[in-house]
Formats: sequence, C-alpha cells, structure tokens
Amino acid sequence: MPGPPHRSARRKPRRALRFTFLALLVAAVGPATGLGPVAPLAVQAPPDRTAGPLDPGTGAGTGTRTTTDNDTATDPATDTGTGTLGTDPGTSTPTGRTTAVPSTAPSAASLRLAGRRIVYSYPGDTPPPELLDTIRAGRAAGVILFKENAPSPEQLRLAVAQLKTAAQESPSGAPLLLMTDQEGGKVRRLPGAPVHSARQTGAAADPAGDAARSGAGAAGTLADAGLNVNLAPVLDVFDAPDNFIDHFERSYGGTPEVVAELGAAFLAAQQQSGVAATAKHFPGLGAAAREENTDERPVVLPVPLAELRARGEEPYRAAIAGGVRLVMASWAVYPALDADRPAGLSSTVVQGELRRRLGFRGVTVTDALEAGALAAFGDTGDRAVAAALAGMDLLLCSARDVQQGDAAATALAAALDSGRLDAGGFSGAVGRVDSLRTSFGRP
Repeated sequence: MPGPPHRSARRKPRRALRFTFLALLVAAVGPATGLGPVAPLAVQAPPDRTAGPLDPGTGAGTGTRTTTDNDTATDPATDTGTGTLGTDPGTSTPTGRTTAVPSTAPSAASLRLAGRRIVYSYPGDTPPPELLDTIRAGRAAGVILFKENAPSPEQLRLAVAQLKTAAQESPSGAPLLLMTDQEGGKVRRLPGAPVHSARQTGAAADPAGDAARSGAGAAGTLADAGLNVNLAPVLDVFDAPDNFIDHFERSYGGTPEVVAELGAAFLAAQQQSGVAATAKHFPGLGAAAREENTDERPVVLPVPLAELRARGEEPYRAAIAGGVRLVMASWAVYPALDADRPAGLSSTVVQGELRRRLGFRGVTVTDALEAGALAAFGDTGDRAVAAALAGMDLLLCSARDVQQGDAAATALAAALDSGRLDAGGFSGAVGRVDSLRTSFGRP
C-alpha cells in the first residue's frame, strides 16, 4: 500500500501534478457521457440453482436431483421399471453450488465451442425457451431426458420434436445427442423394452441371446421416442452378491468373461439398430459395497491394479472391439491408478488407461456433474474444467436445471480463453462429439 502523503512547500508543482493525474484518469475511464474508453463489464456465469421440490419418494425438502448414470432404482415392490429412478428412496443429492465469475467474459467463439461439449437437462414436460434458444445458437451437444420429461408418449414426442426443430435451426443443423438410461429391469426411463435386468439376462437359459434381444429392444424403445443414445450397458463385474451394483440387478455377473460377452451382445444389437451405446462405469464399480453410491458421497475402491485391470477393465476390451461409441467414467477413486481424483477427473484413468492402454477412440462422457462424490472438487465450473483437463469429451449436466449447463459451458470457455485448457485438445474433443452427432444424419 502507498505510504502516508509527504507535504511539500512547492504547492504549484503539486497542483499541476494533481491536475495532470485527474486529466489522465478522465481520459482513461471517461465519464458517463462517453468521454474516453470504458472498461467492459465481465459477464456473470449463471449460477447453479435448485430444481425445486423433489419427486415424491426420492427425498424430503427441496433441492436438485442426481439421477443420471450411476442411479440406483426405486424399491422393486413399488416400482414397475418405468417410474422416476434416482438414488435410493429417501435420499437426494443437492448441488447448491455457484460458479465463480470469470475475471473477463469468455469470447463468443469459445462459448460456442464449449457448448458443443455440454449435455443439458430440464425440469418438467416442456423444454424451456432458454434451452431452445441455446440449442438454436449451436451451444449444446445434447439433452438427457428423464421420466418427468415424458409423462406420456405424446408429450415426449412433442418435446423431442421441439428439441430437434431447434437443432435444425442452429448454424450447423447437426442432430442433438438425445439420450436416457434404458438399461433394462428396474433402470428404465421410458416404458417398454428391455424388460429383463442385467442380472436376469445373466441367469437366462440363453444369456447371449437374451442380451442381444435386450439391446435391440432398448434401441426400439429409444428410436420410437426419437432418441439416439442410450447410457447403457453397465459393464461392472460385481465381486460380492448384493453389493451396490448387484443389489439393483445392474450387473451381468461376477466374472469378467460373462460381463464382456453379454455387454458386447447388448451394445452390438443396439447399435445395429441405430442407437449409440455407452459402456459404463469405467474402470468398474463392481467392488463398491452396498452403500457406496457416488451419486451421494465420495467412494474409494482400493482394488489392486492387477485385479482392477483383469476384472474391472477387461469387459471394456470387448466393448471397444465391438465398436462401442461412448464410454462413461466412474466417479469413484481408484488409488491403484490415482489416489487423489475420481476416475472421471483423472487423466491417468481417462487418457492413460482408457485411451492409451485400451485404445478407445470414441467419445468419453462424464457421469452426473452434480454427484455427491465431487463435493470436494468445487462448483459446477470447477468440475467441468477438471473433467475436461482429464480428457472427458461430453459433460453431463443432469440436475434438471438449464443454468447448470450454462455454468459448465461458461467455465470451459473461460478456461479455453485463458490457456488453461489446451486449444488442440479442446478441438479434438469437440470434433469427436461432432462426429458422433453428424453420424445420425440430419434431424
């Protein structure tokens, strides 16, 4: 800080100096009438906000809901397989975090690039105007849909038609990635096939045939609704009966060979019908205990590296060989690979294991960006940038809040402008996402 003023007997030079200083200040800043340049104001990134009351049966009070890929199902005694599927009944995962305002506004070009890596979500049965505007501007890669967005087949068709029309009006006209979780059994966002859970498929008389029929059925259900991406199949190999992944019947079995065979059959049949498959949750949640749910809290899986590769990662070899188009990373921490960061925030996992070791060249996608497992990793913007730094292409903003997606896009754009995110790597991620989108043809 400056020291105290020093008095001088030479008053005229002091007054001259003061006048010069004031003149320079006016010239630099300018008054309200417009004299001189005025520094631009930074644009505030949209904050996260709560999405209103929770669905009945998924928690008390208000807050956002974490109900994407790592979702568990509702109690089978009360769920038909087509209801809202979130965390265990009686729990919820609030986001409740705001994104810090960048010191300068991101450039328009960077915002457009960033938006092409964001999967948005929205509340209710009608896409809100602000989401449709974002899509028309070419600043969205896709939209994830939930049961609340589809109270009836007619309403879902209307909503999908609005989303597709907005995409057609965007500068590129590229199709959106319209996705949901349609695993089968208890985890189905839309009514219809596949009816069998992964566990039921693994126990069937003809497991491979059942898996193929489930994959084809999932594709039919999604295609009929106008969707083109399924966040399935689950490739987790459970290591103990009734643990987290087995309890909700989301695993094909307890050996990597079985899971690899059936997962490959599911995804191949689905993709042959024109719906992209997503293998998840890399490098595997099969060791998670019953209460270890990354939607709700941090989870650490201290599996030895040799075992993790032989069991957890092995089904991904078959999936990659079968041409799976997306891979979703887990939010669990695997100390054998990276003791400090969840898999989806770790370049060691994403770039080292998945890209270099297993040779995956498709699109990587995060689990829910609002998950409780990321509580120590900052707000939406912090998480988005960390995921991009790790090598994730698509960021899943599934809190049913358009502003969540806006916040992620603003943070990515600011990090790109500042040089924190490498421009070449950023372009590569956008290119992979764009290639997936255009592979579906025009809306």
